[in-house]
Amino acid sequence: MGLTAAEAILRQLLVLGAGQSATFLIAQLLADAEAEDWFVTVGDLDEDLARQCVLDHPRGEAVRFDVNDAGHRSRQIDSSDVVIDMLPAAFQDLVAWDCVNQCRHMVSVSYRDQAVRDLDLDAKRQGILLLCEMGLDPGIDHMSAMSLIRRLRAKGGRIVGFRSYGSGIPAPNQPQNPLRYVITWDPRNVVMAGFEGAQYMEKGNIKLVPYHQVFQHTWAVDVDGVGSLEAYANRDAMSYMQSFGLEHVHTMIRGTMRYPGWSETWAQIVRLGLPNETLRIPNLADRTYAEVMKMFLPLNVSGAPLEMRIGRFLHISPTGRIMENLRWLGLLSDQRIGCEGDTAAAMLIHLLKTRLPLTPELRDMVILLHEIEVEYPDLGTSERIRSTLVAKGEPGGFTAMAKTVGLPVAIAVKLLLRGELTLTGSLIPTHPSICVPILEEIDAAGLRFVETTETM
Repeated sequence: MGLTAAEAILRQLLVLGAGQSATFLIAQLLADAEAEDWFVTVGDLDEDLARQCVLDHPRGEAVRFDVNDAGHRSRQIDSSDVVIDMLPAAFQDLVAWDCVNQCRHMVSVSYRDQAVRDLDLDAKRQGILLLCEMGLDPGIDHMSAMSLIRRLRAKGGRIVGFRSYGSGIPAPNQPQNPLRYVITWDPRNVVMAGFEGAQYMEKGNIKLVPYHQVFQHTWAVDVDGVGSLEAYANRDAMSYMQSFGLEHVHTMIRGTMRYPGWSETWAQIVRLGLPNETLRIPNLADRTYAEVMKMFLPLNVSGAPLEMRIGRFLHISPTGRIMENLRWLGLLSDQRIGCEGDTAAAMLIHLLKTRLPLTPELRDMVILLHEIEVEYPDLGTSERIRSTLVAKGEPGGFTAMAKTVGLPVAIAVKLLLRGELTLTGSLIPTHPSICVPILEEIDAAGLRFVETTETM
């Protein structure tokens, strides 16, 4: 990495990815670099973006990093003590494999997939930690839920119902676009949300939600201080029953929340088939949005306008709110797309970045909400506990998303390099040695949960 002799004795941190959700993390690591005696290398395919995050800091360096360049990836990881993976989830396996081979710790904000789970024994043999799901949701949600579960059990409680929700949306009481949403994290994650479908359990009944129904399968959730939001199921909630020690609950739900109206529009985008990363569209950048929309519709034998064709295909009003949202997004326009990539998903990513930016005068907001039903057999009573975190970003400064994703990662790295986190293997943050110190620092930073209790 071209380190000087002085830098070579420092512990080396490698941050992979310099996107929106990594900005606070990188700033925090650089702010702590001298006190903690480490050096921060930030790698991104866009070297200029990485350089903007480092800002000529004496303890930092920006490099161009192509995760698909196996030789370069291996060398960068081998030169590091801890690798912090902020890349899209699709690349986590590559990073994790190299970390095991090079005997390097990894902290990642992505969901732990089966390939990384399968590295558990290898990581233990190497004496390293592959710590995944270490951001906001997943991340802080896991840690705060486990802390609450342990506290309730210590009081003699038996958990019978668990619901957990996360959200990253614009703060209320400010100008909003028609979709009431802004991009504060990887737009690909928004475009491909729900792609794997979802699974949860409610009152003993297992619910399976295929992809094409995820955004039609919604329900209302009230959030104190915010109001009524709509929720949809998030991935496989039941896979966390064992991790959380909740094998005997009758309800296990993990959901994502949006302002009402988002899901009805996005459901139609899914039904059209636009979130597609497989089918290649020739000369996509030079085509128009309307032209691509027509590709997903049956042949137009009647010569009807595009709105009429879409309305008939989706069985929605050609003049209703959903069609107006599609028009506002630009999907019906004759504008040249001009995006990178050659799939409809790439087109959507480009469009969301263009149409739904978080402008400097606006604030974003993140929400975590746990709702736990607990019985106390010795007392013959039952309670419902709601624990809520609401955090808002700084206009023109760090977003709430970047802070809540980056802060737990920065704390975990500090614990690792101080020797205060000695776990090994492929893990998510449910162990007390992770949860307790990180939650304490998060609380001290002003990210606090508010609890209410209701007798059932």
